[in-house]
Amino acid sequence: MADLRDMELLVALAHHRHFARAAEACAISQPAFSARIRNMELALGVPIVQRGNRFQGFTPEGDMVLKWARRVVSDMDGLRQDLDAARGELTGTLSIGVVPTALAHVARVPAGLRAQHPGLAIRIYALSTGQIHRGLEDFSLDAGVGYLEGERPRALAPAELLYEESYVLICPAAMAPRASGHATWTEAAALPLCFLTQDMRNRRFLDEVFDTHTGSRPSPVLETNDLLTMLAQVSSGASATVAPAMLADGMAEEPGILRLPLTEPEVRTPIGLLTLRRDPVPAAVKALSRALRS
Repeated sequence: MADLRDMELLVALAHHRHFARAAEACAISQPAFSARIRNMELALGVPIVQRGNRFQGFTPEGDMVLKWARRVVSDMDGLRQDLDAARGELTGTLSIGVVPTALAHVARVPAGLRAQHPGLAIRIYALSTGQIHRGLEDFSLDAGVGYLEGERPRALAPAELLYEESYVLICPAAMAPRASGHATWTEAAALPLCFLTQDMRNRRFLDEVFDTHTGSRPSPVLETNDLLTMLAQVSSGASATVAPAMLADGMAEEPGILRLPLTEPEVRTPIGLLTLRRDPVPAAVKALSRALRS
C-alpha cells in the first residue's frame, strides 16, 4: 500500500509537472521516483499517470488519488508545524493564492513572516477567486486572499475580513475629466478602458457597477489577465483603467498619469482571508492570519 513518502512524491509531481524536476525536489533519482509511482499504481490497482515521452498529466483515477495525497500530506505538514511551533520554531511551506488586485496588500507580509519564522518557505500565486476556492478544496493551497462577496464552498471556514477595496481612475492626463479631485463612474465609462478579463472577479464586479450606476457597460479597448500589462497600457497613454486604490498607492508616481478616486457612488468591496474549515488550524495559517492583521 502507498505510504506517506509515496504521497509526497505524487504531490511533487503535480507541482512540477515534470518527472526529473519532481525527483530532484524530493532528493531522489528519477528511476527510483518513477518506480515508486509505478509501485503505487500496482498497489492501488489503477493507472495514476498518463505516460508518454514526458509527463502528460494524471488519469481520472490519478486525480482522485492526488486529492487524497494532498490531504494526507497537508495534515502531516500541519502536525509537523504544530510540533515545531511548540518548540518555538515554524517550518514547512505556506502556499497562498491571491487575487491580482490584492497582491499589493499581501506583498508586505512575507518579509515579516520570514523574520519571525526563518524556516518557513512562502509561495504566493496570483489566482482568480474560483481558482483559490478550488485550490483550498484540493489542498494545493493553504490559504487565500480574495473577494468575500458571492458564494463560497461549504468546505471553507468563515472568512476573515482584511480590508475594503475602494477604486480609482488611473489615466493619462490628456484623457482625465479634470486635473485633480474625483471622477465619477459615468466619466470613467466614457474613456477608452483597459480591463482584466471576465474570468476575474474584479472585472465582473466592475461590469456590475457600470451597469447599475451608469446604465451601460463600457467596451474595453484591451482585456488582459495580467495587471502589469494593464498598467503598462495606461503608462503608454493608450488607455485608462479602474483599479483598487491600494494597488494604485503601491505604484510609483508617473509624470502625466493621474489617479482620481471614483465617486457617485463610492464603492467598497470586502477582501478577506480564505481558509479551509480545519481543526486544528495549521500553525502556518495562524501565523499568516496574525501577519495580515498586524
